[in-house]
Amino acid sequence: MQDLIKEITAVFGPSGSEEKIREVIKNKISDYVDEVETDKLGNLIAYKKGNGQGKRIMLAAHMDQIGLLVTHIDDDGFLRFTNIGGVKPHRLIGQRFIFADGTVGTVGVEKVDEEKDIKLDKLYLDIGASSKDEATKRARIGDSVVYYPQFNLSGNRIISSYLDDRIGCIVLIKVLEELKESPHDIYFVFTVQEEVGLRGARTAAYKIEPDLAIAVDVTATGDTPKAPTMAVSLGDGAAIKIKDSASITHPMIKELLISTAEKYNIKYQLEVLERGGTDAGSIHLTKGGIPSGTVSIPTRYIHSPAEMADLGDVEESIRLLTKLLEEEIE
Repeated sequence: MQDLIKEITAVFGPSGSEEKIREVIKNKISDYVDEVETDKLGNLIAYKKGNGQGKRIMLAAHMDQIGLLVTHIDDDGFLRFTNIGGVKPHRLIGQRFIFADGTVGTVGVEKVDEEKDIKLDKLYLDIGASSKDEATKRARIGDSVVYYPQFNLSGNRIISSYLDDRIGCIVLIKVLEELKESPHDIYFVFTVQEEVGLRGARTAAYKIEPDLAIAVDVTATGDTPKAPTMAVSLGDGAAIKIKDSASITHPMIKELLISTAEKYNIKYQLEVLERGGTDAGSIHLTKGGIPSGTVSIPTRYIHSPAEMADLGDVEESIRLLTKLLEEEIE
């Protein structure tokens, strides 16, 4: 598990440029499914055939990462950028970033009078170039960058860049490895462009037309000093989402997840996320509507270069989904 997390979180794949991570995941899962395809938007869709007596189920975890996109290169070789997804300007300063080709840079800030004045237009990416000509040999307008990968294990806690949502992808990979038989036709979908508007999941759900769907993603916690009040903590098990900004979990999905967890003594907690959403937000509105929900991995410091999750919560999420898929669903 540790080696897999370290490998998957380190692969380059910001929104719109998921080619590398898609290929890595495809190689991991091909032996466990009946069909694998990449759709027109770039989603990786893996199909595992059931016995014909069950439901048509879609599981979704997004492959893409937040990052930065180069918009301008000045005469001194400094790069200006815009955001890809939800980045906070003050978190970028002094951090290392990496391009698809391995070029590394760090973010600096212009002189500002107060910290509240730190905006994206006050920041620049320094790749060590001394001129525009030198910089353009390493970077182009439209290039994207992501946090330089890091991984550490502290006790049972993972500290890593991009657990959002590579940890969800890992949960799906491990479910595929452990799921021997199922009555259901299952579509494991590794989606694109979630961080910029839940886009890939929408087109994939339209194509698949599942009877029900479950997204797997990270969620915030309320267990750090003076954190916003929230009944989710690291180490308390898989989080079964009740509501977030993008969706309210369908009652049938909610009860199905809870009853499965209780039947198999799987550690779980209930989650209400006041801000943020998952792929379920677009899936449940597709075509005539799809009953949808989310299994979340509690994660601290989301969208920072050092997100933190608990290995036990990851394992409980894998167990929950595996057991759910093994049984008949009324």
